[in-house]
Amino acid sequence: MERTIISFDYAIKDILRDKANFDILSGFLTELLCKPVSVQEILESEGNPGKPDGKTNRLDLKAKIDNDEIAVFEIQYKDQIDFIGNVLFNACKAVVEQVATGNPFDIKKVYSINIAYDAMGAKKEYFFKASLTEFKGVHLDETIPFAQNLDPLSDIRRDIHPEYFLILPNKFKGEIKTKFDEWVYVLKNSSVKSDFTAAGVQAAGEKLDVLKMTPEARAKYEREKQDLMNLKTQFLTAEINAKKEGRAEREIEIAQKLLIKGMSIQDVSDATGLSIEQITEIANSL
Repeated sequence: MERTIISFDYAIKDILRDKANFDILSGFLTELLCKPVSVQEILESEGNPGKPDGKTNRLDLKAKIDNDEIAVFEIQYKDQIDFIGNVLFNACKAVVEQVATGNPFDIKKVYSINIAYDAMGAKKEYFFKASLTEFKGVHLDETIPFAQNLDPLSDIRRDIHPEYFLILPNKFKGEIKTKFDEWVYVLKNSSVKSDFTAAGVQAAGEKLDVLKMTPEARAKYEREKQDLMNLKTQFLTAEINAKKEGRAEREIEIAQKLLIKGMSIQDVSDATGLSIEQITEIANSL
């Protein structure tokens, strides 16, 4: 049995901000980091001015792991060319917002979790991780941890550099190998199987069940899904047109060079795929 649920990119705007639903986010982060995570509070995050309702599909939240740490939970569609730049910006922003002016740089760990429904150039993999754990000596084999210790009496150093996760649900083939794969399945299909056992996943199935939405809420949800599909279609069409224009410009450039070298109009047409009329027009413009 499989239950259809509200997509995460929609739920994150309202439903997952409710403290009663923190168990869903806690479960997701627990399986992602492979250690118990308990979401404590949602931190302030600005609305997205590009969206009519002014709500962002990015969550900053404070979670308790081994100690209090900051986790950046971010979902964004690849409908903009600055996806990776936005990942870095939001992680840095989460770090900066921890420190009040004039106070010591007591930095809590930041986890930047990003979900893209575009392939992002990936061939087969659907789950990526990036982190910087140490400084390496340029001349000698020596390292210094990227860690902080504000207590002179303690030898404990706390890793403070952000860790970045990139999840590509549409690259996931559906084979469940880990508990976190169940969550990737949910992200890809917006549905929960009854035999899933990952932390928080059945809570998601129960609390995000589409069938439990009011008619008004469901109508709004369906409209936003359609608006998003239209936006993605427009973006894809623009990308295709841009590539076509780029190829056409390249073919014209090649045709110009071949004509300058003395090649016949027919041969240039055969070489570039451009029509005789197009080559003739290019030749007349030289």
